[in-house]
Amino acid sequence: METKRIKSALISVFHKENLDQIVLKLHEEGVRILSTGGTKTFVESLGVPCDAVEDLTSYPSILGGRVKTLHPKVFGGILCRRDNESDQAQIAQYEIPEIDLVIVDLYPFEKTVASGASEADIIEKIDIGGISLIRGAAKNFNDVVIVASQAQYAPLYDMLCNNGAVSTLDERKFFAKEAFAVSSSYDSAIFNYFDSGIDSAFRYAKDDAKSLRYGENPHQKGSFYGDFDSMFEQLQGKEISYNNLLDIDAAVNLIAEFDETTFAILKHNNACGLASRSTLLEAWNDALAGDPVSAFGGVLITNTPVDKATAEEINKIFFEVIIAPDYDMDALEILTQKKNRIILIQKPTARPAKQFRSLLGGVLVQERDNSTEGAEDLTPVTNAKASEAEIEDMIFANKIVKHTKSNAIVLAKNKQLCASGVGQTSRVDALKQAIEKAGTFNFDLNGAVMASDAFFPFPDCVEIAYKAGIKAVIQPGGSIKDNLSIDYCNENNIAMVTTGIRHFKH
Repeated sequence: METKRIKSALISVFHKENLDQIVLKLHEEGVRILSTGGTKTFVESLGVPCDAVEDLTSYPSILGGRVKTLHPKVFGGILCRRDNESDQAQIAQYEIPEIDLVIVDLYPFEKTVASGASEADIIEKIDIGGISLIRGAAKNFNDVVIVASQAQYAPLYDMLCNNGAVSTLDERKFFAKEAFAVSSSYDSAIFNYFDSGIDSAFRYAKDDAKSLRYGENPHQKGSFYGDFDSMFEQLQGKEISYNNLLDIDAAVNLIAEFDETTFAILKHNNACGLASRSTLLEAWNDALAGDPVSAFGGVLITNTPVDKATAEEINKIFFEVIIAPDYDMDALEILTQKKNRIILIQKPTARPAKQFRSLLGGVLVQERDNSTEGAEDLTPVTNAKASEAEIEDMIFANKIVKHTKSNAIVLAKNKQLCASGVGQTSRVDALKQAIEKAGTFNFDLNGAVMASDAFFPFPDCVEIAYKAGIKAVIQPGGSIKDNLSIDYCNENNIAMVTTGIRHFKH
């Protein structure tokens, strides 16, 4: 394994936290340090001698700092091949010193965009010299160590402590790989800023890769690329799995629809129980009543801090994950009795504006479905008019059906999920499934409402619903045969409203 000694280092960084120990270690190892501007001042403040890049290049920093390191004497020292006679002759001819270590980071472009800064300020945060140094040093990993972000300070320091100022080829390849990850992510962010709203190409880069136990099944490898810790605090529990993540995502999207105290239980990305009540304990009890069988091993979520009384009831069943904005200390004492339970605190975070999924070797991209219909969005289409309570239940049911796999039917009563038909090839089958399930758990559907994620092409669904006791229906409308369903409702005194918004979820 080929080792290389670090004799000189170029350091030019925005983030200086934890850089001091690296600088001191390099100095201890006799490494010459070159730097620029604020970084040079920082190095010298540690009592470490530091040569100015300007002295090497014979050019000052110009254009307001836009040009500092872009010079053949810098890049020649980085890119020259130590085992190439021609390269060695040229750097000798032009008095270019070899640079064996480059520590550089990039201006915070994404943070500047997120801050709402002006376009002029954003453009100034497009790094030129830094990105060039990263690419040059990473390309010449055979001879040069590149540290391209603050995240790599620790691995570099460990290397210096273990080996002294010496690197192996594998170590240099590791740092080069990390460097190209930084550069590709940075360029993707810049492209997406300029391409916003155009969608001319798909560019996505995400750090913080998390290796999962496996994918959907044990024979499949799985990974998560995202910042889970920015969205949740895990208080206890086993490692989160691929399937856990799918359910957690479905759960947080669903609960976001509700303002009043609500508890939901999910299984395989669909709600099997959900209720909105004046107290959390009532919400839990009525959510569980929706399907206590499917709740076994499910994912639980609420939009209200969990109290002791509710925790005592929750503790009676087996579940995989619970998510809440907070927990009382007494509640945590109860819920943590079983150590494998995953207990999460959901942090307030903005949801991404777009969603994407892979298929056919490509990527589907769409805007998030942010449409949540209220009373003002409902259009009555029948002679019978829904009561205020029925309107509340229809809005409630429509929120659930929006987050239920298509074809989907949701039956609800008194802000409680009675049953749903999930992911069926026929809407009729979805309805029959929901009715049968409601009967299994002793729900009286007389006076209940029905929500459909898409229109009814025929009157068969409203007929089946009516015979089951349904008295109000909410659906998007838009079928060329809407009148058939409307006529049936009029003949049987059923209230129907349309929303004009379809909520397919495949």
